[in-house]
Amino acid sequence: MSGSLAAKYADAIVSHSRLVVVLVLLLTGVVAAGAAIGEPEDGEIGQFETDSAETEALEEIEATYGTDDAVVSQVVVRDEGGDVLTRDSLLKSLYLQREIREDDALNATLEDRGFVGLENVVATAAVYEDRAADGRPAGEPTLDEGIAALESRSDAEVEALLADVLDPDANGDRRAGQRGGGETADPYEFLPTDYERGSTDADARITFLFQADESGPDDEPQAAYDAQVEIADRVDERFDDAFVFGQGVTDEASANAVGDSFAIITPVALVLVLVVLGVTYRDVVDVLLGLVGIAVVMAWLAGILGWLEIPTSQLLIAVPFLLIGLGIDYSLHVVMRYREARAGPDEEAGSVEDEAKRATEYADGGSRGPRGGMRLGLAGVVLALGAATVSTAVGFLSNVVSPLPAIRDFAVLSAGGILATFVAFAVLVPALKVELDDLLERRFGRDRALPPFGTGAGLVNRGLSRMVGAVRRAPIAIVLVAFLLAVGGAYGATGIDTEFNQADFLPEDAPAWAKSLPGPLAPDTYTISDDAAYLGENFAERGEGSRTQVLIRENVTDPDALTAVDDASAAVDDDGTIVVRSNGEAAIEGPPSVIRELAAENETVAAALEARDTDGDGLPDEDVAGFYDVLFDVDPDRASDVLYRTDDGAYESARLLVSVQGDAAAQTVADDTRALAAEIDANGPVTAVATGGPVTTAVIQDALLETLVQAFAVTLVVIFGFLTLLYWVRHGTLSLGAVTLAPVVAALAWLLGTMAVLDLPFNSETAVITSLAIGLGVDYSIHVGERFVAERDERESLDDALAATITGTGGALLGSAATTAAGFGVLALALSPPLQRFGLVTGLSIVFAFVACLTVLPCLLVLRERLLAGAS
Repeated sequence: MSGSLAAKYADAIVSHSRLVVVLVLLLTGVVAAGAAIGEPEDGEIGQFETDSAETEALEEIEATYGTDDAVVSQVVVRDEGGDVLTRDSLLKSLYLQREIREDDALNATLEDRGFVGLENVVATAAVYEDRAADGRPAGEPTLDEGIAALESRSDAEVEALLADVLDPDANGDRRAGQRGGGETADPYEFLPTDYERGSTDADARITFLFQADESGPDDEPQAAYDAQVEIADRVDERFDDAFVFGQGVTDEASANAVGDSFAIITPVALVLVLVVLGVTYRDVVDVLLGLVGIAVVMAWLAGILGWLEIPTSQLLIAVPFLLIGLGIDYSLHVVMRYREARAGPDEEAGSVEDEAKRATEYADGGSRGPRGGMRLGLAGVVLALGAATVSTAVGFLSNVVSPLPAIRDFAVLSAGGILATFVAFAVLVPALKVELDDLLERRFGRDRALPPFGTGAGLVNRGLSRMVGAVRRAPIAIVLVAFLLAVGGAYGATGIDTEFNQADFLPEDAPAWAKSLPGPLAPDTYTISDDAAYLGENFAERGEGSRTQVLIRENVTDPDALTAVDDASAAVDDDGTIVVRSNGEAAIEGPPSVIRELAAENETVAAALEARDTDGDGLPDEDVAGFYDVLFDVDPDRASDVLYRTDDGAYESARLLVSVQGDAAAQTVADDTRALAAEIDANGPVTAVATGGPVTTAVIQDALLETLVQAFAVTLVVIFGFLTLLYWVRHGTLSLGAVTLAPVVAALAWLLGTMAVLDLPFNSETAVITSLAIGLGVDYSIHVGERFVAERDERESLDDALAATITGTGGALLGSAATTAAGFGVLALALSPPLQRFGLVTGLSIVFAFVACLTVLPCLLVLRERLLAGAS
């Protein structure tokens, strides 16, 4: 868009302002209708599509092995320094189970096995003991029978019974109780990993709650989740120190934490934003116009989501914040250039103003009127707005080449929203402002010719003037310091944590100052993050994210395969994320563990093993296939958990179920599981592949991060190409594109280095957020570069052009940066870690983009001018 074309554009907007307002509002209504017509679905990380050996192995497991679709949560009872294995404590848990079973709504969500814990094992043992004494037949006892059996015993008798159940030297029949459904339970799995075997004291125990998943394949089991929350309340009422941990509880805590966070932060952020906008604009009308423009952008965003049926996901969280930041920036530049233009007549405007218009476009005092001011002001800034819109939109749109659907959606939505920002603030807001200012001046006699921010003798002007002086005196030094900081940031970024830890998304408890807030502003107490850490450190968990798997293919009936699995499992130490039980054994369920457990419980299996075990290691050394047949005959459910037998009786694969710390980072869990698989693969005649939820999550996160980093590179290349072409067409120079982009790269390097110093991870979440550094950085940089070029053409000296650029455009940038950084930076006070990280990274990206564009870029422009002058 040439200068003449920009002037014609501004003239068209001003001359037809009412028509422009009507047309933009009608168009906004059409676009916004998509929010009501379309039905966007929720999208998750797990819906990303990646091809890998790990996901292929998981798909094979799901197709060949029986999967447990139960919703699993944990009930932990603890008494630090005390004992939770007393008669009263065990009965409390059984009473709780009976209470929940008697509640029809809660009971409807439970599987037949329902609660499975040490209290059930001990109560079952008590019932069996009573039946044996009375000569009654064995059978699965009811919950009421178990309660009655414990109630009839004294504390000493229960402790003796407990000692028998927990006796490490007892055989499987004596130590094992019965779960609901007849499934054998090892009592040690309900005790902490540091529990001393044989002891009848423990400061904590865990009970597993199994709920039915009645939802569809793409739906969440909301009924089960709601029941978890209700059960958690009842646990709190019955025990002094206990908690329930499950997806329903974590979802509830996360949702409440977000609500509490926004209840505290929203008024603070709103006040901060309004105060900064008020100080910047010093005018209520201009503040309200800015808010109207942002509302239009948000309406377009919602409409685009609906029309295109884009699934919402955590990756899209940065889009509205990017658009709000751009919107405030665009609005400030339009308004401040308008105010500058109204300050006095400018004869250069004659290229688009005829004498008839001059007579009506100047006020009595000689200042330019609303329409004349907007013609000149908009013509001076619309090119920069257009260039920023195209460069940022095209840069984000370059992500459509990503193989991940969510990244493509992010690209399309960002580009559409950036276009909406241009429509709102380069079309609608100028037309509205002309109409309002004209009305206020003509009908109410209010002078709307206000001074732009940063001019005059105020504090801001003095600060910007000092910046001008620094750029004049030491441009090389400033560039050198910025370069060294960028190099340091880039070096620091090489060591930045790239792991994705689901536990990092759990809300944290509020600080003391927040809890002292009055009434509805005071947040709840959140212990979910501490609970997750306690579980990971002390127990082998169940449920989503608590187990990985190893799929073993080829020669699974070779005795050496069993030996390789057994040796690899024995080599696991307690320094990693694989859970190690109190007896020093890794919590790995596979063919070796099932063989030994069934041999201890069943005489047929024991006899078959004795006939085939030639070296006494508790594993068959010959006729392994025949021995596996015995396992399937005796206990097909247990055998099919770890072995896959085809319809013709052939054994095609085996698998290991590996208990891992649920609060550990997915990539670390994946590395430890891969190490286990590699050990088996290297020492056995089989192939072993690590897989399972945490492993595939790590694969997806790594693929996502890789595409985001690639997108960064593509975005910078595309923007560089666009800016180079733009400045070549307009000014006949190829160097301005690189100069304009340099501060954006510097700001990005500073941001990554700061994230490393603050121990903020660079994962799929924060990588999307750091895209703000590029989006806002390019926008700020283009405004400064375009203003400098324009001022250099009009002013006699380089110093005058530099001063006009920094004090003019710098004031608008300062207002924009202060507003967006204050508004979004307060999110760092949130209770939700994702909101905290979002606020902190967003605030940093805005500050760094502003500093780079008002220090590094002016210095580079000055040095470029001096080099060109010296070469001519």
